[in-house]
Formats: sequence, structure tokens, C-alpha cells
Amino acid sequence: MSDRIVIEAEPREITGKQVNQLRREGQIPGVIYGKKTQQQSVQMEQKALRRALRTAGTTHLVDVKVGDQLRTVLVREIQQHPTRGDIVHVDFMEVDMKVKLRAAAELVTVGTATPEAEGLGVVTQLLREVEIECLPEALVAEIEVDLSAIRTADDIIHVSDLVAPPGVEIMTDPELLVARFEYAAGEEELAVEEGEGTAEDVEVIARGKKDEEEF
Repeated sequence: MSDRIVIEAEPREITGKQVNQLRREGQIPGVIYGKKTQQQSVQMEQKALRRALRTAGTTHLVDVKVGDQLRTVLVREIQQHPTRGDIVHVDFMEVDMKVKLRAAAELVTVGTATPEAEGLGVVTQLLREVEIECLPEALVAEIEVDLSAIRTADDIIHVSDLVAPPGVEIMTDPELLVARFEYAAGEEELAVEEGEGTAEDVEVIARGKKDEEEF
């Protein structure tokens, strides 16, 4: 038995500007579409929908129940009011459980790099997500990046070093950099003094504020 989140929906007859009345009544319009199925307009209770989307996001399979019919979907687009942040429309894509699909998986760091543990600097994550391909049942939202693989200051992690879950293939360029170690301020000069390189050999990388992703 599936343990997927179920979103209760009703067929929607109202379209166009009249959907504003639906929203005032606490109902959110949406559509379900798929390659082998006809597009269906639906409406959902606002509070229940927000709770479901908060958990499922756009990377987990969801079952939308319309009457007696259960349709397995992915959330493909969530439209929100530009100032209030209210959900105004949701697009669902119905999936074929026997056909592979492509999606984005967030890269989440685990473990600690040896030079960072020694207080020499920090690890910078250069890639935030990768594209994956898998059957719907194998879909994952995250892939781990094991920073303990960085044992020296010269070690770097490429996409090819990532370990994908069973049934998942990473489609992103395997040569792209995922993470690297950077000396703390002053460590580059110390390395030069100790004969580990020259000033010309040192690559200075500007540090910027990391991007924060919001749902």
C-alpha cells in the first residue's frame, strides 16, 4: 500500500477571471496533465493543499484523488501571489510508473573534511543540485556529498565522485566541481613561506554569501 501524500481535489468547471471567487472561498485552482491523459481542471481546499505541498514539495510523488480516481503526480509549478505569498494555482504532472523521468536533486553535505577539522580553512560547495534520471518510485529529493573524502587541501569532489541511490542515474556533467577546500585568510601566505608554492601559484577565490533556497 502506498504511503504517499494524498491531496483531495474536485473537478473544476470555473475558469478565467471567475477563479478569483474560488480563491475567496478558500479553494485553489489547479490542473493535472500528462502525456497519455487528458488535461483536467481541479480545485483543492487551500489549507489542506498548503500542508501537503509543505511536505511533498516538487520532488516527491503525490496522489491526487478526484472523485473515485487516484492519479499519481509530481508538482510541476506552484504559482504564488507576488506580495502576499498566497498560493493561486498549482500544476500537476501525471507520471507513468513504468517510464523514467528526469528531475533535480539537491546536494546535501555530510561528514567533515580533514583540513577543515584541523582548522586550516573551510570547504566551499560549488554545486547545489544535479539532474537525475530514474523511475518514479526511485525518485529522491537529495543526494549526499561526503566531505570526508577531502583528506588534504588539494582534494576536490567532482560529480563523478557522488554516490547515487539505487535505481538513480546522475545526468549532470561528471567533470563539474562539487566541493573544494579553501585555506582561511592568511594560510596562503603561510603556505608560500613554507615553500609549498609561490605567490603566482596561489589562486584567490572571492567568497560570496551562499545562496539560500526557499520553497
